Amino acid sequence: MSLPFQNLGIRYSLASLLKSGGVFEPTPVQKNTIPVVLDGRDVIVQAQTGTGKTLAFALPILEKIQPDNRNVQALIITPTRELAIQITKEINKLASAIGCNVLAAYGGQDVESQIRKLQGTAHIVVGTPGRLLDHLRRGTVEFWKLSMLVLDEADQMLHMGFLNEVEEILSQTSKHRQTMLFSATMPDSVKRLAVQYMRDPEDIRIQGERITLDNINQYVVETTDRAKLQTLVKMVETDRPYLAVVFCRTKIRAKKLAESLLSLGLEVDELHGDLTQAKREQVMKRFRSAKLQLLVATDVAARGLDVEGVTHVFNYDIPQDAETYIHRIGRTGRAGHKGTAITLASPRDRMTLQVIERGIDATLERRSMGTLDVIAEAKVSDERTSRSAGASSRGRKTNASNRGDYSGKPMRKAPGNAGRDHRRNEASRDDNTQETTRGVRGQAQEHGRGRSSKSNSSRNGAGSSRSGSSSSRNGAGSSRSGSSSSRNGASSSRGGSSPARNGASSSRGGSSPARNGAGSSRGGGRGRSGR
Repeated sequence: MSLPFQNLGIRYSLASLLKSGGVFEPTPVQKNTIPVVLDGRDVIVQAQTGTGKTLAFALPILEKIQPDNRNVQALIITPTRELAIQITKEINKLASAIGCNVLAAYGGQDVESQIRKLQGTAHIVVGTPGRLLDHLRRGTVEFWKLSMLVLDEADQMLHMGFLNEVEEILSQTSKHRQTMLFSATMPDSVKRLAVQYMRDPEDIRIQGERITLDNINQYVVETTDRAKLQTLVKMVETDRPYLAVVFCRTKIRAKKLAESLLSLGLEVDELHGDLTQAKREQVMKRFRSAKLQLLVATDVAARGLDVEGVTHVFNYDIPQDAETYIHRIGRTGRAGHKGTAITLASPRDRMTLQVIERGIDATLERRSMGTLDVIAEAKVSDERTSRSAGASSRGRKTNASNRGDYSGKPMRKAPGNAGRDHRRNEASRDDNTQETTRGVRGQAQEHGRGRSSKSNSSRNGAGSSRSGSSSSRNGAGSSRSGSSSSRNGASSSRGGSSPARNGASSSRGGSSPARNGAGSSRGGGRGRSGR
């Protein structure tokens, strides 16, 4: 019995590898694209993110590669390094079935190392416009004998200003090549590129004209620039995302926002163009393994970001157009899973918001901070009811590849000061962000002072209390009927709850969640352990 991908014209060895990797059925974009590419025709494919576009061009390319031919036979141009890395990894999983070599060429890598690899045998080259053009000008690679060319995420490539580079690369390829263009949107600039460089292309559109990302719950939270940080923190507390991407307009704003969130104790890092390639890869590794909950990113840096388990996208700064909006929120709701996209909009963003809504042909639901408070109170009430009925929470799953329902998870706090060192020397901050940070901290402190007298917090020691609250950081303090706060001792509790971060905590009548220490409880529930 033939495998599903064999019915599309893919050889058994490739189809078998897909099956062993958990890919059983082709997606609609693959069903529509693969036969056309195998037939040798140019194609324009318009489909939203997360629909399986990579395999739609990778499989027919691998099917047509001639391993004995040492020339570069296929070129895949992508807008970002992250996307180039991702595509290369996907193709390498299958390349062994036919014995072909794949090379990634992007900025941040050692040029001499790339040159040595190009002097060997590279059947498929995946790269960014700048680095590919650099190799062409050096004479370290040539594409005259190229038979297949892919422009992936063409709309973003042109939006990022790579039109001249792309045209120069195309001018140095064979006129008899087969060209495949993939794009989530189809602005006029992409249409003009297709008319100029493609031959009678087959037009494939998945889900018709309207690209709305139906698996994503989209809404707008109306706020002010000054209150944005407070609003974002409130939403993280309310929605409790498993993994979330927070988009900022510029690198500077991304840095400052990440610093502010980190100072509030959240598990967060930043992704933008000022990072070295090694640092970018380190950040992405931590995010993929769910050691980070929030990733603050710019549009350029997040291109090609495909991480399983991203449940939320927050537009901290509103995107400038519908195309950018679609690409941003496409980081969640992938492969049939549900996602949430929340846009923070100040009064001055109203016109831009209308442009986006016209572009996606939809009116986004509006919510205010008051609505968020009602939702938060309802969730707290539901949780209390659940606990009183005997429900028990086992904590978060840390496997990023487990993509079930991640809602209802607690907001994660960063353990200690890890991750702050590289930001300590930044002298300047955005005034509004600083002021809002202080406001959020103040609210948190006020909330802590007004709590029921059964909480005990410990960071680097152990804590215990009989009927009051006790807070300990580095020492000892104990309380029997009132409240006690100590920074230089340890405190112990019998009648309350004792969360601990870097020490140990024991409780007889409450609950004891621990992150980086040990926690035990006799009369309550055990919280989740930290990462």
